[in-house]
Amino acid sequence: MVCKQQSLSVDLQPRGPPPPYPGAQQGFPAEQPRDFVLWSLFTVLLCQKLACLGCLGFPALMFSIKARDRKVLGDLEGARSYGTTAKVLNIIGSLLVVVAIAVVLFVNFWRP
Repeated sequence: MVCKQQSLSVDLQPRGPPPPYPGAQQGFPAEQPRDFVLWSLFTVLLCQKLACLGCLGFPALMFSIKARDRKVLGDLEGARSYGTTAKVLNIIGSLLVVVAIAVVLFVNFWRP
């Protein structure tokens, strides 16, 4: 008895046209909104340790995480809204940290 070897091949390429991207226009995927999680994390750490303004850094981090969650779920408008709020809170927090550092340096090193 002679056994014939059979070859088995698996086609790794999908058949048919590629699936459309959500929100795609003319074949290009929609621009993903930014979530600013890393900036929010630094704002929380700097606001808490340097300027004692932790109450401003935590909402920025919360909105950043909400923006990332919305982006993962596919809600680009919600992610863009939360991302914009996180960006504004991060800008305000960063400016307050810079002002607090400037005030501390001015008070400590200013000699009349």
